[in-house]
This record gives sequence, structure tokens and C-alpha cells, in this order.
Amino acid sequence: MPNSYTLAVAGLTRELPLCPVNEKLDIAAFVMFSDVELTIVCAKELLKRAPEFDVLLTAESKGIPLAYEMSRQSGKKYILARKSEKLYMKKAVALDVKSITTKGVQRLYLDSHDMEYLADKRVLIVDDVVSTGNSLYTMEQLVELAGGQIAGKATVLAEGDAAKRDDLIFLAPLPLFFKD
Repeated sequence: MPNSYTLAVAGLTRELPLCPVNEKLDIAAFVMFSDVELTIVCAKELLKRAPEFDVLLTAESKGIPLAYEMSRQSGKKYILARKSEKLYMKKAVALDVKSITTKGVQRLYLDSHDMEYLADKRVLIVDDVVSTGNSLYTMEQLVELAGGQIAGKATVLAEGDAAKRDDLIFLAPLPLFFKD
């Protein structure tokens, strides 16, 4: 079994280390943090493919650089669903989410001010990688609770079966690595 996976996305190549999820499955670790070149070109490519939208929504934390750069390039605001409730949040809405890359159940929180902002807006949900779709689904629920409209769902990589989804805008598939 190899120790890494060579990813080609948006005209760039990156070597991704393989990380064990369990005794039968490894995933390739895709981390945009600190990779400014990759973040800029992926944001540009996703914006070319994105439908009309009013605001971006992402989940803490790996989607932040992408949402920020898409916001910077498009001039549209981005909102962050936090993984913990912050002191500044008033009447935060929280929903549970189980991600393949995190042990245990987490929660995503949106402040009431952000919920109000999303109302009647076309929301483009963005993330770095979609695998099981659980984080994406939780963000969809937050948009619906806020009274927003989901304009689209965009990600740099669609991992495993997520690449078969027809409701997802993505730049490249990312395989899962099953062990014998």
C-alpha cells in the first residue's frame, strides 16, 4: 500500500499523505491551510462553475481558507458555521454532525445574526472535501432553518462515492484507499 496519493487539481499537483481511518480504510489528507497557491486557483475554478449566489457558507475549520478566498474574489460575504458556541453568539442555533475525519459527534453553530442574514439569500455552501456528506447536510439544514435558499454546493474534492453525486460541484474526485 502506498504512503501517499498524487493529486492533480486545478492545474496543480500535490502529494497527499495517507492517514488511517480504521483498520480497513485510509484517506488522503487534503489540507488547504498554508497552501495559498492552491487555495487561490481552486477558489477561482469553483467560482467559474458556481451558480448565482448572494452569500457563502462553510464549516469550521478546513473550509475557511477556501470560503475566504471565494469571498475575496467574488466580493460576496462568507459566513462560518462554528464547531463551538462562542461568547459573542446570541441565541445560537446548533445541529449535530458526524464527520469521517473527526472522532465523535460534533455540533455546528450559527449565531442568530448570521441566521437572519441568510434569510431569503441564495447560499452557496462550500467545503474543501465532501466525503460522507454529513457536514454538507448539516449546513443545508442550517440554511433551511434560516429561511435561505441553497444555490449550490461546491467543494474542491469529492471523496469516494461523493464523486457520484449530481448535486455537487467539485474540481476532482478523491479515491478512498481500502486495505485488504
